[in-house]
Amino acid sequence: MAVTSVLIYIVVILVTFILYAIKKNLNYWKDRGIPHEEPHFYHGNSRGFRDTKHSNLIFRECYNKFKNCGDPFFGFYLQSKPVAVITDLDLIKNVIIKDFNNFNDRYMFFNEKQDPLTAHLFNVDGEKWKPMRQKMTPTFTSGKMKYMFPTIKSVSDELSSAFDKTLSEDNNVEIVDLLARFTTDVIGTCAFGVECNSLKDPNAEFRRQGRILFTKLRHNFAPIRLFILTFPRLARKLGMRNIRDDTHDFFMKVVKDTVEYREKNNIQRNDFLNILIEMRKNNENGMGQMTIEEIASQTFLFFIAGFDTSSTTMSFALYELAHNQEIQEKLRKEINETLEKNNGEMTYEAMNEIAYLDQIISETLRKYAVLATLTRMTQENYKVPNTKHVIEKGVMVVIPVDAIHYDENIYPEPYKFDPDRFTEEKIKSRHPMTWLPFGDGPRNCIGLRFGKMQAKIGLISLLSKFKFSVCPKTEKVVALDPKPFILSPLNGVYLKVERV
Repeated sequence: MAVTSVLIYIVVILVTFILYAIKKNLNYWKDRGIPHEEPHFYHGNSRGFRDTKHSNLIFRECYNKFKNCGDPFFGFYLQSKPVAVITDLDLIKNVIIKDFNNFNDRYMFFNEKQDPLTAHLFNVDGEKWKPMRQKMTPTFTSGKMKYMFPTIKSVSDELSSAFDKTLSEDNNVEIVDLLARFTTDVIGTCAFGVECNSLKDPNAEFRRQGRILFTKLRHNFAPIRLFILTFPRLARKLGMRNIRDDTHDFFMKVVKDTVEYREKNNIQRNDFLNILIEMRKNNENGMGQMTIEEIASQTFLFFIAGFDTSSTTMSFALYELAHNQEIQEKLRKEINETLEKNNGEMTYEAMNEIAYLDQIISETLRKYAVLATLTRMTQENYKVPNTKHVIEKGVMVVIPVDAIHYDENIYPEPYKFDPDRFTEEKIKSRHPMTWLPFGDGPRNCIGLRFGKMQAKIGLISLLSKFKFSVCPKTEKVVALDPKPFILSPLNGVYLKVERV
């Protein structure tokens, strides 16, 4: 009986301590005089976060409420964790460029031991990030992009054939899946050196694994996903994992088998995997020899970044062009004129001459930023310039990219699709931090050239042959899947497709 009483006292003390700690955390911004939304005891300000509501909408609402509060940032709570959300463009520039050394960690979950595929360049922090970035940067030079162009162009021809085949059955087409199969084949060839053939076979293994990766999460219970997002380091200490076992095993096997075959037969290819194999051999920059798990994680990043970001960007672009026929016709005319000047062939140089295509992709990424927020974490206390405030060491910082892209003071009529926002003159007239789909500074998206090139080639191939318009299944506003970290259509995108 005495033992039971002692246990009850211990439980009561522990519960009391936990409740006290939570309550203290939830007073964090109030105690410091920072504007903030009153937090819920459990959810903080993140009710519905990546469960019923995509994070971009939650941060957009808060941004609109506090952007004119008189301070350059406002307080937010991910559950009980205090987060500083930056609204001032100059402070954003400080965080991601000028004072980068104090904000060089993204505060993302990774677990090298139990979940090695998560330990890639986008997630890792500390001393691992910088040398890895330096080693991988040569993969994405304009010279390497030009070398990969013919390979992607070849896959885009198969994309056109896949659309042709689909039209023989029905001209109301769900385009997201077709475009994801296109990017799967591109990434499989350029990153893994593997012919995926998912455009010919929608059930090909690479495509199936990509579908699983983004639609069948390891944790379907939203609070667990939010816990890993909010407390990534604690989640790592607890040995938690984010990647499904079957996905992990598939990618590890593909990489191991390919690396083993290339090393055994001394095969050299000018692709992403080859650079990682050379890094494994040379042990430069004091990084130590790359393990097969490290090679697999970087290749996995290339897959997830190129697979879903480019396909959704193309899907959203075609959705907007279907609603804006004049813009679509203007782009098609520019594409056809460029093709005529090059005897019907699209070259790397010719692709980059189509200025209006760049404007359309930029406007698409403004309305549909694949990453709705950028995250950083303070390494030391940071005195916010021209204020009395300090962002303390260990506080997570969020840059609300989507909310800035929808700020009507920056982009009038933000819900309108208008590529003319991105003429050279208009771009120069705005603060450089008003368009951040790829981030900026030392930790910007390393693969932005590749992603844009892949999207351009796919759109050129399709728009030169097909016309896109709305159909009865086209949503008036694309519903977003709240679960994935990146922006993704919940119900696909249906458009009417006709041969030109």
